[in-house]
Amino acid sequence: MKQKTIISASILAVGIIFLGLFLKQGIDNFSYRDRIVTVRGLAEREVKANSVTWPVVYQCAANDLSTIYQDITSKSNAIVKFLKANGIQDNEIEIIAPSVTDNQANRYANSMPLNRYTVDGVIVVTSNNVDLVTSLIKRQSELLKEGIAVVSGGWENRTTYNYTELNTIKPEMIAEATANAREAAKKFAEDSDSKLGKIKTAAQGQFTISDRDSYTPYIKNVRVVSTITYYLED
Repeated sequence: MKQKTIISASILAVGIIFLGLFLKQGIDNFSYRDRIVTVRGLAEREVKANSVTWPVVYQCAANDLSTIYQDITSKSNAIVKFLKANGIQDNEIEIIAPSVTDNQANRYANSMPLNRYTVDGVIVVTSNNVDLVTSLIKRQSELLKEGIAVVSGGWENRTTYNYTELNTIKPEMIAEATANAREAAKKFAEDSDSKLGKIKTAAQGQFTISDRDSYTPYIKNVRVVSTITYYLED
C-alpha cells in the first residue's frame, strides 16, 4: 500500500513538472508574439518600352473650305508617304478626322483674323517597333521640305511609350523584394541580439511604371515595395 502511494505521488510530481514546463513554454511563446519587426523590401528594374503611340499633328489655314480641304489632303498624303517610305505599315497608321475652327465665329476676337479657317490634322502611328518610331520622331523635320510643319499637339496629343510585359518580370521582382526585406529584418534581429522568426504578415505593394526621365520616355522604371512583418525570437 505504501509502495503504491509512493508511485502515485511520483507520477503526480512528474505530471506537475511537465505541466509547469508546458505552461512556461506557452507563456514564452505568447510573449514572443509581441516581439515583431516590420520591414520593406524594394525591387526596381529598368526596361525598354515595347509599344509607342505617336500623334503627328499638323495645321492648315485658309479663307475658304475648298482650299483648306485640298491643303489638308495634300499634307495628309505627304505624311503617310513619309511614314510608309520609312518602314511604318498600313495597319500602324490611323488618320483622324480633322478639326475645323471658324476664326470669325470667335466673338471675343479683337481683330479680323488673317485666315478664316484653321484645321488641325492628326495622323496617329501605333507600333511595337519602338526604335523605328523613335528615329522617325527625330527626323520629322524632314517634312519641312514638303511644306509641312509638325506642331505640338499638347497634352491630349502627346507621344506615349508603354511597357506591356509586366507579368513576365513580376515573379522575379517579388522574390527580390522579399529577399531584400528579409535581409533588412535579419540585420535588425542581429543588432537587437535576437533571431529572426517566421513571417507574421506580408503585403505586396502595387507595381508602378514610370519614365526614367523626361529625356528618354522610352526607358521605363518598374518598381515594387513589399511590406513584411517577422517574429523575433531569443
